[in-house]
Amino acid sequence: MELKGKRLIVTGAAGGIGASVLRGLAAAGAQVAALDVNDAAGEEQASRANAAGPGAARYFHCDVRLRGEVDAAFDAAAAWLGGLDGLVNIAGIERAAPAESILDADWDLMFDVNARGTMNTNQAAFPYLRERGGRILNFGSAAGVMGLPGCAHYSAAKAAVLGWTRTVAKEWGRHGISVNAAAPGMWTPMYEAHRARMDAQALAAHDAMMAGLIPLGGRLGDPDRDMTPFVVFMMSDGARFITGQTLAVDGGLMIP
Repeated sequence: MELKGKRLIVTGAAGGIGASVLRGLAAAGAQVAALDVNDAAGEEQASRANAAGPGAARYFHCDVRLRGEVDAAFDAAAAWLGGLDGLVNIAGIERAAPAESILDADWDLMFDVNARGTMNTNQAAFPYLRERGGRILNFGSAAGVMGLPGCAHYSAAKAAVLGWTRTVAKEWGRHGISVNAAAPGMWTPMYEAHRARMDAQALAAHDAMMAGLIPLGGRLGDPDRDMTPFVVFMMSDGARFITGQTLAVDGGLMIP
């Protein structure tokens, strides 16, 4: 779990799980480049991570949909870091709509951010990791495994993330690069927005369903307590021999 001297990039670091992970990695001693499109929140979270120390953090603007921005941000981040040892790719978005009503624009947005963003960031990290090995942890979702009614486009995009992760784990393993996916079950602002779209009856039914589906506590986890320690481990030398896996951190929600 020791990350002193590790040089890491975290995408989606301006809020939610990403902000928690950014602070946790810095607290574990890593030097961390924080990437996001929300500049004000990104700068604030980098400052909070620096205060958490003993590691350090710095914010870089990056829209993961745009290859040019990704390549430029990774080059700038790697120059500041003095190299790269790992990537935690959390940047992602969710939208809801019945499958029969999904708009082309929303389908494209889900794949541009969640799937293309994964390809762009992984490819940008590869040249830096190829010589010395390293870690990539992409963020998938249980929706990409089990499906999520009302979010077929989100589920499909996250399934693409999982397929990409398994394949590049096989291709890049010869370079000493491990590539895994996390399937988080965390209570985040994104989940709050999902809940806000429900009326009282639907929300009560949802909470009752979650209580029955999650063996540990009956509700989604806390990012600081339940997700970030896992990410710290996955960036550590202790996770060297884990690759190509979808690792659910969700209280048992995705038990087969």
